[in-house]
Amino acid sequence: MNGSKFKTFIFASIITFFTISLIIYPQAALEASLRGLKMWWEVVFPSLLPFFIVSELLIGFGVVAFIGVLFEPLMRPIFKVPGVGGFVLAMGMASGYPSGAKLTARLRQEEQISAIEAERLVSFTNSSNPLFIFGAIAVGFFHNPKIGILLALAHYLGNITVGVIMRFHEYSHPVDENKNNTSKKLTFGHAFDALHETRVKNSKPLGKMLGDAVSSSVQTLLMIGGFIIIFSVLNNILALVQITSIIATFVTIFLALLSFSTDLSIPLISGFFEITLGAKLTSEVTTATLKEQVILTSFFLAFCGLSVHAQVASILAETDIRFKPFFFARIIHAFIAGIYAYLLWSPLNEKLGGFEQTSGESPVFAPLKDLTWIEKVYETITVYGPFITLLFLWIYTWILYRNWRPNLK
Repeated sequence: MNGSKFKTFIFASIITFFTISLIIYPQAALEASLRGLKMWWEVVFPSLLPFFIVSELLIGFGVVAFIGVLFEPLMRPIFKVPGVGGFVLAMGMASGYPSGAKLTARLRQEEQISAIEAERLVSFTNSSNPLFIFGAIAVGFFHNPKIGILLALAHYLGNITVGVIMRFHEYSHPVDENKNNTSKKLTFGHAFDALHETRVKNSKPLGKMLGDAVSSSVQTLLMIGGFIIIFSVLNNILALVQITSIIATFVTIFLALLSFSTDLSIPLISGFFEITLGAKLTSEVTTATLKEQVILTSFFLAFCGLSVHAQVASILAETDIRFKPFFFARIIHAFIAGIYAYLLWSPLNEKLGGFEQTSGESPVFAPLKDLTWIEKVYETITVYGPFITLLFLWIYTWILYRNWRPNLK
């Protein structure tokens, strides 16, 4: 059996196993599906949609080209990507997974970056947003907003470190040296010229551009929702058929070498598939110290879970950007973020008045001592999120109807 046939056999076997498992455990599959749908419906869709729409409009109106000229002297020497990478990095941090991949793919389709530059860029611009780190994980699971400070620092510093490392990816590739190199154009005048040229080139009227932005954003979010549901079900199924327990026996060896509680093996595997469930299970392990819980959470938060990997792979499949560099970068980020969490624990524990003490004052980080507003924002999104989701799904349906109506006549 050659490699291609073996690959076909493996994929067919996995799909068959998954299908049979759904038939045997329909109730568990339904519960896991509803759990994934609830997370997408309440949080993911309403929190990502505004960033997706605004990003599409900024690209269409040439604002990203304007930013690209200004950020070229910063992004090119450090990360060896064009200045537009600064926009992707900022939006990726602000909105979370998988915004970095979507924006990188969009810039590649616009031919504003080369394929190699896109592979470097996507490797360090996919990150979790602060609202998820502070609201869902720190406050929601650990009930301690101070933990969010440590997780955020480890996560974002790790991402920047990965970007510096990935600048050596295909370092000698000839396309990168001159393409999009506007390092000599440092004035606002040149930046505005780039903005104007992009806007003129995109001759769509405002209404058409806005409609396309909404349509493209909702399509991407529907795809993301499907992956969240599928991996939520898969994670539950693997636990029911004891595959997770079998894998856990090997993971415990790795944890024992690090002197971590072996009870963290199941949460680690769950986080490998889906971050939210992994963080929740990690926070509930009473036999592990808080330091161990935070380091492990930082590890799989950086890896971002196979669910996000599948989302990114689906987005990149529409371009010539390879997925392997992204996957390699996620592994590097996972270990680097875990190391940063370990190194930052002691100094931040001292400056924040102790992670175990959630009510103490913080003389050094005084502005961050009260992070309850993040919890309020997160709760507001979960309350009004379904309404926002339903509203834009209706708008998306109306746009589709308007586009198809001429063909029905």
